[in-house]
Amino acid sequence: MALLAYLKSLFILQLLMGFVFVVSGLIINFIQLCTCILWPINKRLYRIINCRLAYSLWSQLVMLLEWWSGTECTLYTDQATVDKFGKEHVITILNHNYEIDFLCGWTMCERYGILGSSKVLAKHELLKVPLIGWTWYFLEIVFCKRKWEEDRKTVFSSLDRLKDYPEYMWFLLYCEGTRFTETKHQISMQVAESKGLPKLKYHLLPRTKGFTTTLQCLKGTVTAVYDVTLNFKDNQTPTLLGIVSGKKYKADLSVRRFPVEDIPDDEKECAIWLHKLYQEKDALQESYKKEGKFPGPTITPKRRPWTLLNFLFWATVLLSPLINFAYGVAVTSIAIRRLIGVTEVKKTGSSYGNPEAKKEN
Repeated sequence: MALLAYLKSLFILQLLMGFVFVVSGLIINFIQLCTCILWPINKRLYRIINCRLAYSLWSQLVMLLEWWSGTECTLYTDQATVDKFGKEHVITILNHNYEIDFLCGWTMCERYGILGSSKVLAKHELLKVPLIGWTWYFLEIVFCKRKWEEDRKTVFSSLDRLKDYPEYMWFLLYCEGTRFTETKHQISMQVAESKGLPKLKYHLLPRTKGFTTTLQCLKGTVTAVYDVTLNFKDNQTPTLLGIVSGKKYKADLSVRRFPVEDIPDDEKECAIWLHKLYQEKDALQESYKKEGKFPGPTITPKRRPWTLLNFLFWATVLLSPLINFAYGVAVTSIAIRRLIGVTEVKKTGSSYGNPEAKKEN
């Protein structure tokens, strides 16, 4: 185990994994670009292909979490809820406290077969980022500038296009809008006080517009809202660098399912429902701090081999030429060194210009 931990800490291995991810991502982006010709001909086929291509890229990150670091993910929910995973369109609400919270969400998507079709409401700036933004663009991710006057038309039209999406999707929302920090929390609670809302201890005040708009546009397509509250055992503070270095974490996710018909249609009432939901999420986090676990039964879904096999495929395709090149360079350098050694005068055995050698002869 010590040897394995040492190997995972080697920068050269981490660099090679990064190389595989970046180069495979660019190849996938190019293939996605080529699939655009399918959109006017067969939109369904375009979407199915792009779901598989997105899976091939995102599963490499999930592989780091599941197989490289060995991070464990435990669900606190009932079997009836789990039985619906991957079998319905849903909106998923996740707290935004950790660097790897999106990876924990993705590993749940992967284990229930919907990683490639997962969606998110993303910042417009990400659209310009290779690999991430480009893959999301072809996957019809909804981008917004966080200025409702500018976003209204774009967001509504983007969400409307997803109504007939052929693959079951989890539409992930970070209703807090940004990652939790103490400074942001203080500012957020000042806003809560000014609006007469109960203060939260472990979350920022949720921004209701994104949730109410998404629910309104996708009603009739999504059948439920999953509330997911994430925390880590032993007060761990996981990081992406820790995952890349092979550090193991233990993630706990409380999952609650709310049927869409139980959520108010009225925008104002829906916003009140969301605020109440975050008060319940805060109570769940308080319980976790005291008990070291969430309430309810636990289920640990098994990791699937596909993320590992997908990474090994790309590693084989992309690293084999490098290994062959390095091997060729090594063999060539050895051969040249041997050739130089053979041609050195002192090793040729010639007696030309050597009086001592002539006497001996």
